[in-house]
Amino acid sequence: MNELLKRCITGIIYVFLLLTAIMLSNAEAFGFLFLVFGLICLFEFKRLVRLTGSTIYLIFLSLWWCFNYLIPISEFGSNLFVYLLLLAVISTDIYLVFYLYKKETVKYETWQKFLLNLFYVGGGCLFISLLYKLEIYKNEQELSNSFAFWEFSQWRFSEAFSEAQHTMIAILAIIWASDSFAYVSGRFLGRTKLFPSVSPKKTVEGFIGGLVGALLIAAWLSLYSNKELWKWLIVAAVLVVTGTLGDLVESKFKRVAGKKDSGTILPGHGGLLDRLDSLIFASPFAFITLLVLSYF
Repeated sequence: MNELLKRCITGIIYVFLLLTAIMLSNAEAFGFLFLVFGLICLFEFKRLVRLTGSTIYLIFLSLWWCFNYLIPISEFGSNLFVYLLLLAVISTDIYLVFYLYKKETVKYETWQKFLLNLFYVGGGCLFISLLYKLEIYKNEQELSNSFAFWEFSQWRFSEAFSEAQHTMIAILAIIWASDSFAYVSGRFLGRTKLFPSVSPKKTVEGFIGGLVGALLIAAWLSLYSNKELWKWLIVAAVLVVTGTLGDLVESKFKRVAGKKDSGTILPGHGGLLDRLDSLIFASPFAFITLLVLSYF
């Protein structure tokens, strides 16, 4: 089969799965999809860093179950365990940014590989699903504050849910727009290498083009959202910067492992981690950004 055709078919199926999970009538479908995606990404990263054993899957499943079912959605903005997990994941991500600048090969111990996989990959996938639930809760709160308790009908909950759906689709659209604009601007205008030791094809011009494209898409999406324009511009900037770092981090691990792709599960695209690297890295930063912006 033609390589371009394979990429197109795989891409359509991938986007269809994501959008269908978002548009279904509850957030559980989206959470379950990223549970499956998370397990696949954990497997691919395990192979990259040569981590053995299956304990990582059990721990990830336990975390996913606890944060999705033991913590009420009404506590997502104030629960101590959510903040502790957020701290662990963001701390791991910040460490990985510094790891980009290490010229010598870092030899990790087994426990270090385990924690990297759990918090960088597993934690990132978990926060993608928690983002959805946080948005539902915050939007529900904003609507209920304007109405008496007995006036807060099912219709109002549906409106809160619709806004959460819009937010999740917008996050995906911003990241995809950033990738597309970065590719086009880098291809035609790229001169200055962004991080040649890790990803020789990425350019500063491509990054700027991706940022501009993402900001334009965010401005357009704000027209159909209850969130103000300035909030969407901040979210877009955070997604582009952290998403680009996530792409570079995964490229670094592949380069050290001597691999072109993280896997082969997506024909024409490589591994699932190759497609989700930006979103996985950006999700905890998007979570805390949206949480902070909800107070303004």
